[in-house]
Amino acid sequence: MASSSIYQIFLLFSCFFSLSNILEVQSFDDELLPSSIVFPIIKDVSTLQYITTIHHGSPLALIKLVVDLGGPLIWVDCASGLVSLSRRVIPSQSIQCSRTGTGAARDVGGKACDVFPENGNIGLASRGELVEDTIALRSADGSKLDPLITTVDQFLFSCAPASLLQGLASGAKGMLGLGRGPISLPSQLATAVGHHRRFFMCLSSSNGLIFSHSNRPKDSIFGTETTKSLMYTPLVGSSQDYFINVKSIKIGGNQLLLGDKGMTKLSTIVPYTTMESSIYATFTEAYKSAAASRNITAVEPVAPFGLCFSSKGIDESLVPVIDLVLQSEMVKWRIHGANSMVRVNQEAMCLGFLDGGSELTSSIVLGGAQLEENLLEFDLGTSMLGFTSLRPTSCPILAADFMLQESL
Repeated sequence: MASSSIYQIFLLFSCFFSLSNILEVQSFDDELLPSSIVFPIIKDVSTLQYITTIHHGSPLALIKLVVDLGGPLIWVDCASGLVSLSRRVIPSQSIQCSRTGTGAARDVGGKACDVFPENGNIGLASRGELVEDTIALRSADGSKLDPLITTVDQFLFSCAPASLLQGLASGAKGMLGLGRGPISLPSQLATAVGHHRRFFMCLSSSNGLIFSHSNRPKDSIFGTETTKSLMYTPLVGSSQDYFINVKSIKIGGNQLLLGDKGMTKLSTIVPYTTMESSIYATFTEAYKSAAASRNITAVEPVAPFGLCFSSKGIDESLVPVIDLVLQSEMVKWRIHGANSMVRVNQEAMCLGFLDGGSELTSSIVLGGAQLEENLLEFDLGTSMLGFTSLRPTSCPILAADFMLQESL
């Protein structure tokens, strides 16, 4: 009985001091907090993964991370780099552990808080320790020659085993999770620097960016023309991932109804859009017919693609446009030829959509190639997704505007 009371007092004080630390970070003068944080992104040509960098630890070390749009947290192979003097293992009986959403308070006695980092590229998860450390964030408020750097202590991430690095781009030491969970990057930025639980992402085959801000008007960030072109659709479901509901697909004006199979996941891990087999079969037949009406000739497919065309005398601007019809006919995610076609050699280009089989957990997974050159706004607070696909955005130009031309 006495030991139980002592443990309750210990837990109360742990929660008090942890909350005090959180409040201390949030109590800074607004003028001292960065109004915007930016992460550069490049595309790795060999793996088709999107790569960003962060500085973390003491002393600060630069590490490459693969961007995982639906990832629940940041995880790093802690054993392969420099030992950080500021890293601290989070005990299972702590408020930080409870924030993970795993309900992982197990044994009394200070054992580490277990989390389960995932590598979606190979479908592997592993047990990892929750730790906190210092992270340095680059603000877009400064100039290229004199960038503002904000250092945030007690940033949560997971130490993962080196085996979880399988399949990641060369030099990558972990993954940057942007999902909807409580310790993903956007959620932690909201706590650490007072930003809204919202971020922008603009992917490209070259340079792109992830951008978070506090209360700056969007017009002042991206320009009035780009801001006005944003359309919005609800984010659905309650998982870590980002899902939208697609009611139908239009190809060259012909409509394919999806019924109850319209749940569509957005992913930076999947390089090309993947569809459940029955949807894929109907979709490719409709696309082949629309292409034939434009005198675009089908040729022998080139793996992994199932539908390819002769590229002689044809460029991406002439192929049929694909519209994902969302909550109404007025709200459509348009996929232009530059996003739908993949040039595989000098004579052929293929439709960048794949057959995911009949056991695909999501009816459609919208892959990286179809997300590129599209300014996406993920608002976790209102559960809304903004996109500019009706007017394609040049993400390298946006990245250059935010002074991110330098190579990763």
